[in-house]
Amino acid sequence: MKEIEFNSKNWDLIIDSPGRINIIGEHTDYNNGFVLPTAIDKKIQLKFNKNNSATTCNIHSRNFNANLTFELDNISVSENQWENYVLGVIYELQQLTNKLKGFDCIIDSDIPVGSGISSSAALECGVAYGLNELFELKLTKQEIVALSQRAEHNYVGTKCGIMDQFSSVMSKLGHVILLDCKSLDYEYVPITIAPYRILLLNTNVSHNLASSEYNVRRSQCEEAVAIIREKYNTVSSLRDVSITILAEFKNELSEDVFNRCTYIIEEKERVLKSVKALKESSLHQLGKLMFETHHGLQHLYDVSCPELDYLVDFSKCYDSVIGSRMMGGGFGGCTINLIHEDEVEHFIEEATNAYYNKFNIKLTAFEAMPSEGTSINTNNLY
Repeated sequence: MKEIEFNSKNWDLIIDSPGRINIIGEHTDYNNGFVLPTAIDKKIQLKFNKNNSATTCNIHSRNFNANLTFELDNISVSENQWENYVLGVIYELQQLTNKLKGFDCIIDSDIPVGSGISSSAALECGVAYGLNELFELKLTKQEIVALSQRAEHNYVGTKCGIMDQFSSVMSKLGHVILLDCKSLDYEYVPITIAPYRILLLNTNVSHNLASSEYNVRRSQCEEAVAIIREKYNTVSSLRDVSITILAEFKNELSEDVFNRCTYIIEEKERVLKSVKALKESSLHQLGKLMFETHHGLQHLYDVSCPELDYLVDFSKCYDSVIGSRMMGGGFGGCTINLIHEDEVEHFIEEATNAYYNKFNIKLTAFEAMPSEGTSINTNNLY
C-alpha cells in the first residue's frame, strides 16, 4: 500500500515509545500485586504534524504497510486490530479534552510484534504522549498511562493490568520499576547485572489461546476472590490473600482456580525477593526465582506452551544461563534469560539450531537494555 502523501517533510514532533520487559511478576498486575518491569531499547517511533484541518487525521503504519484515515467526530471500533490501539486512545482523549484537531502521523517500529514486549502499549502510549505534546493538553504522565490502559480495555477488549503502559511511559534509564499495582506507588531500583546480560529468545509462535485465555485467567482470579470475600470481607483482590487463607478454600475452589491463585500469591513474594536480590547483587538468587516463576506459569497458571518450555529447559543445560522464564501473557512470545556476556553468541547459535531441529521454526534472539520511557526525540532520527 502506498504511504499517505503528507505535505511536509519537517515534523512538528517525534516521539520514541519503547517496548518493555518484565524481570519478574507475570499476571500479577491485574491481581493488584507487584511487578518489576522496565522499558527497553526497542521502540516505536511516531512522527506528528498538525495538518490544519478541524477533524481529519491521517496515519500510516510502515510496519503493516497500512493507512488509516478518520474524522475526530466519527470514532468507532475498527475491524483491523492495530487501528483500535490508535482509535481507542483518541476516544479516551476526547473524554478528557476538546482540544484535539486534525493531524498526520507516521508510525515506524523495531519492536517484534507478538514477542511479549508490549508493542501494543508502546503504540497506545506513543499516540497519547504525542498528542498531549502536539496539542498542549497538559496531561500528566500518570494520566497518559491510565487513558492508554482504558483504550486497550474499551477498544481492543483486553482487560490488561497497568504494568505495560506504566513501564512504557515511566521507566528510567538503568533501572527497573518496583510497581505496586494496587496503590500505583513505585520505586526505581538500579539494575546492575554485569557481567550478565538480558537476552530474549523469541519463539516466533503466537497460539490462538493468547488473548482469550488472558481474560479467562482474570475471571478465574476474580471468581476466587468473590468466594474468599464471603468469609474475609477485607479481601478485594488476590493481593490480600495469603497461602494460609487460600488453603482454607481448597475444597470450595476448582483445582484449576486453586492452582491459579497459588501461582499469583507465590509470585507476589518472588517479586519482593527479586528486588532484594538486585539490591544485594545476588544475581544467582534472582535467576533461581525466574526459573521458579516459569515453573508456576507452566504448571499452575497454565499459560506456557511447548516452545517456551523447551527453551527454558534448554537453558538449564548451560551454566552461563543463571535464570530463564517465559515472559508476557503466554502461549508464545519470548523467554527472558540472564546470561553471561561471554557466552551470548555461542548460546544463541546452540539454541537456534536446537529449536529449529525440534520445531522447524526459526528462533530470533536479541539483547534488551533497560531504557528511558516514552519521550520526545530531539535528534530527528529514523
